[in-house]
Amino acid sequence: MIASPLEAHLVDRIAAALTGVDVLFDPELLPAPRYPSDHRGVDGFRRDAAGEARWNEMLGRAEALFGIPGDSAAGLQVTISRAPALRWVHGTTAGAGELVSAAQLAPADLARVIFTTSAGVHGGMLAEFTFYGLLALRKDAQRLERIRAERGWDHFAMEELDGSTIAVVGMGSIGEAVAIRARAFGMHVIGVARTAQPNPAADETVAIDAATEAYQRADAIVVTLPGTEATRHLIDRATIEAFKPSAVFVNVGRGMVVDQAALVDALVSGAIRGAVLDVFSPEPLPPDNPLWTLPNVVLSPHTAALSVRENQRIVELFCDNLRRFAVGEPMRNVINVSEFY
Repeated sequence: MIASPLEAHLVDRIAAALTGVDVLFDPELLPAPRYPSDHRGVDGFRRDAAGEARWNEMLGRAEALFGIPGDSAAGLQVTISRAPALRWVHGTTAGAGELVSAAQLAPADLARVIFTTSAGVHGGMLAEFTFYGLLALRKDAQRLERIRAERGWDHFAMEELDGSTIAVVGMGSIGEAVAIRARAFGMHVIGVARTAQPNPAADETVAIDAATEAYQRADAIVVTLPGTEATRHLIDRATIEAFKPSAVFVNVGRGMVVDQAALVDALVSGAIRGAVLDVFSPEPLPPDNPLWTLPNVVLSPHTAALSVRENQRIVELFCDNLRRFAVGEPMRNVINVSEFY
């Protein structure tokens, strides 16, 4: 069953991916997307009584779900309660484990349903945003805009990424995408992972619980970690204080991984050079938060991973997992329902 907005031609691709699969899809029962590859849909969408009855009839038959209704924990909770035959839910985000955790599902439901994520789909976009921000700060985009506004011709020496050091915290698909692009810029890559096991995308790898020396050397620190209880405030005040003054901090993982108040203090005081942020705690970022106006911050309202090609990539992943699900093979991106990652 298609449970979140999706283009009809991509639904056809799912139907063609496996002989005998019955795809339940009624676009009239789904909210219109707000932008390409939107999985929540327009606010205020409601089905009428007949539509709700049809929706629940489809849920009652569904064994697998593409998307989480409303892209929310509440939507997942209600859906699970109305889908007794359900055995698999595919989340359209890399961090779908957070929704599963927040839904507070019964142990029996967690045991009967496999939950998978779209991890790996968004790595390229988040890596591009990382370097958009790093270049904006290293090349002093604000100064260039002032020169342009004043019709000036002031020369100044620009900084380089080439020859600098980047610490990538979390060497999953996003971290590897960042590391690959960093090497293309001539940067030295330190992978920070659970263990110090070598990673071919990094020049060196250190364990995350022994990474202070790596942070002290890094010109850029990029966090790609998911939000779990194990990662909450992993980048704490003491860690931020270990960064060198010229360092740029990047977070394209989850806001809860960072002590945001400590980060703001470091940015305001000039203890670090700047920050590039796609995620925050809380979200949406409150209008009075100083991150909105700090001149040394490049930010995105958690939109850096979104792409007009996102749904296509998610469907490719889903179709591979659909085949695996049908024949009983191990599936990709299965959520650990103990850690919800």
